[in-house]
Amino acid sequence: MALSNKNIIRALSSRNYRLFFTGQGISLIGTWMQSIAMSWLVYRLTGSTLLLGVVGFAGQIPSFVFTPFAGVLADRWNRHHILVVTQSLAMVQAFITAGLALTGVITVWHLIVLSIFLGLVNSFDIPARQALVVLIIEKKEDLPNAIALNSFLFNGARLVGPTIAGILIAILGEGLCFLINAVSYIAVIMALLAMK
Repeated sequence: MALSNKNIIRALSSRNYRLFFTGQGISLIGTWMQSIAMSWLVYRLTGSTLLLGVVGFAGQIPSFVFTPFAGVLADRWNRHHILVVTQSLAMVQAFITAGLALTGVITVWHLIVLSIFLGLVNSFDIPARQALVVLIIEKKEDLPNAIALNSFLFNGARLVGPTIAGILIAILGEGLCFLINAVSYIAVIMALLAMK
């Protein structure tokens, strides 16, 4: 028996999840755009594969170290509030990166510090975001569908974001990708604030 379209997206019948899904979809595309633009910018500025690896490592190591502790805090604190704060901080980081890139003063050391900062923010954001889904689904039987839709959203953004970034970098440079990412956070913050 074939599944209907309604069954495939049934988790979207929950208002809060629908808001979350839409905001996250926009924001994740921006996040992948920034990731590609940052890597390209590091290599363009330095020509060094070593520094490219250092910036990547700087963005990931805080999550590796702090996420287990942040997960415990996400279980004890209000996940919704955590996400509003982490998404706002990530937006500030993206605006700073965009400002430095668009004015032409950015250096690899700026990118390392900004990557560490974003890694710290993500170490709190990721566990809170994953745990929030359980709370915003109205019908618990729709939870597996919501998890599947989240996976689709993440992987879809991983395809779309770098594609857009590649085109924009070729035409207008990396700074615009950072700026679009910063603006994309407004969508998820507004979605979080609109939740009941």
